[in-house]
Amino acid sequence: MKLTGKIAVITGGNSGIGFGIAQQMAAEGARGIIIGRNRKTLKDASKSLAGAFLPVQCDVTQIDSLETMFNNVKEQFGGIDVLVVNAGGGIGPGTVQPFAEVDEQSYDAMTDLNLKSTFFTVQKALPHLKDGASVILVSSIAAHKAFPGMSVYSAAKAGVRTLARTLSAELMGRGIRVNVLSPGTIDTPVFDKMGFTDTEVTNMKSGFKDIIPMRRTGTPAEMGGVAVFLASKDSSFVVGEEIVADGGVVNL
Repeated sequence: MKLTGKIAVITGGNSGIGFGIAQQMAAEGARGIIIGRNRKTLKDASKSLAGAFLPVQCDVTQIDSLETMFNNVKEQFGGIDVLVVNAGGGIGPGTVQPFAEVDEQSYDAMTDLNLKSTFFTVQKALPHLKDGASVILVSSIAAHKAFPGMSVYSAAKAGVRTLARTLSAELMGRGIRVNVLSPGTIDTPVFDKMGFTDTEVTNMKSGFKDIIPMRRTGTPAEMGGVAVFLASKDSSFVVGEEIVADGGVVNL
C-alpha cells in the first residue's frame, strides 16, 4: 500500500490509461478525484473503483473550469499529494493529417488538448499541491519517434516532456517532483474514437504491433504501475525524468 493516505487527482481518469492509473493507485491506498468530460463514463469508472475516486466533470481545455474544479477539490480533500495530467490524446480533427493539409482549427484543437491543457492544469493545481507532491505528466513516444501525419500531436507531446524539465527546476524549492510517463501503443478505447472503420482499426493495431519489439500492445494497468512508482517514495530521487513505456519501440 504505497499510496495509503495520499490524495490524487487524475485527469482523463474515466477511461483508458487514466482509468488504469486510477485502478493501480486505488489498489495502493490512494483516493481522490478522477476528471473527465463524459458524465456517464465518469460515474461508471468511480463505481468500478469502489468510490475511492470521486467523479468530477470538467473540460480541461477550459481554464476557468480548471480553476473552479481545483477549488472544489481543495474544499473536499484539502491539499493534493499526486497530480496525474493524463487528459489528451490523438483524437479529433487533425490527429492524422498530412502536414501540408493542417489548418489553424485542427492545429489549435490538438495543441489545446495536449499541451495548453497540461500547462494550465498544473498551474491551476499549484496553489493546492502539497510541498513534496508528485506531478506526473503523460506524454507519448510520438515525442521521440516520427509518425507521418502526426506532426501537431507529436510537437505538442514533445512540449509536454520539455515542460516537465522547466517545472521541475521552478518547483524544486517546494520539493515537488515533476516527471513524465510516455506510453507507446496501449490497448484502450481511443482507437474506437478516431473515426475509422473496424477493419481500419484492426489493421492499425496490427501495424503498431509489428513495430513493437515485444510484439504486443501495452495495457492501462501497466501504465498504472509506472505511475504508482512515480507517485510513491520509491522514486523519491527521480525528478525531471521521463519513463518511456512502449515495449521497446524507441530504444530497440
